[in-house]
Amino acid sequence: MSETFLEFQIPHQKIFNGIQFPLILSPNPKSQTPPSSLSLFTKAIKTEKTLLDSVLHKSGAVLLRGFPVNSASDFNDVVEAFGFEELPYVGGAAPRTNVVGRVFTANESPPDQKIPFHHEMAQVPTFPSKLFFFCEVEPGSGGETPIVLSHLVYEKVKERHPEFVERLEEHGLLYTRVLGEDDDPSSPIGRGWKSTFLTKDKSVAEERAANLGMKLEWLEDSVKTIMGPIPAIKFDKTRQRKIWFNSMVAAYTGWEDARNDPVKAVTFGDGKPLPADIIYDCLNILEEESVAFPWQKGDVLLLDNWAVLHARRSFDPPRRILASLCK
Repeated sequence: MSETFLEFQIPHQKIFNGIQFPLILSPNPKSQTPPSSLSLFTKAIKTEKTLLDSVLHKSGAVLLRGFPVNSASDFNDVVEAFGFEELPYVGGAAPRTNVVGRVFTANESPPDQKIPFHHEMAQVPTFPSKLFFFCEVEPGSGGETPIVLSHLVYEKVKERHPEFVERLEEHGLLYTRVLGEDDDPSSPIGRGWKSTFLTKDKSVAEERAANLGMKLEWLEDSVKTIMGPIPAIKFDKTRQRKIWFNSMVAAYTGWEDARNDPVKAVTFGDGKPLPADIIYDCLNILEEESVAFPWQKGDVLLLDNWAVLHARRSFDPPRRILASLCK
């Protein structure tokens, strides 16, 4: 395939329109200059950037496996080598900690909790176009990050529930979430308002919320955020196709904690409730079409957030997956 990168297969992949999903690249054993060190690997990324961009656009997901990436700072160097601009994590729901540079922990919610399928930050207007994940410590068991192609989900849901999709396209969605003051690590949506808006000042929080098109209602020890109506279906211009771009299933089945009732967390844009049976069928479609591969230490997964939704399965510790978001 190239001087540095060789495509290879694992049993967990699927093929869509003749393209492997995810596409997996490993070091080319015939290379004159194998990427045996981190600096050679990052140099190869810069040299072969056009190729990597092209395979990501084709597949939607690229797994780099078998390269010398061992730590958070190594991963940060890999992200930097790709040259995408960083996206600050403002308005996202997941509890996360900055580790080094542009690298954060992935969602820190408890290991027994699944995180449902979602596009990163689909519930706010400014979202990343690319996501990186890195396996620093592979899971004891479970803990996969299943991925699924968004346009396929749109097509399947439309096939089974055309009227529902029509209503979604017409009205969009409204997301409601109650945030405490500080982070609650026991909840998958436990990010407090201070870290959500990166401030301790309520008026600054209001300004940042307004920039996202979000309304805030202050409660005694928390704040209610109302986002939308916001589109549930988008058009991916670079691939000329409609995509299922929302956090509907994640919100309806997963936004649950001491402050939040998932059924009220998301409604049609006109405020009418969503049909539970169809939401759960959407959940089935996401599962049916998805791919989940076991993480290996050193894996770097690059996702096109326009093309692919991701999730997290429950796991037995230890497991440490790091993430980086790009514009």
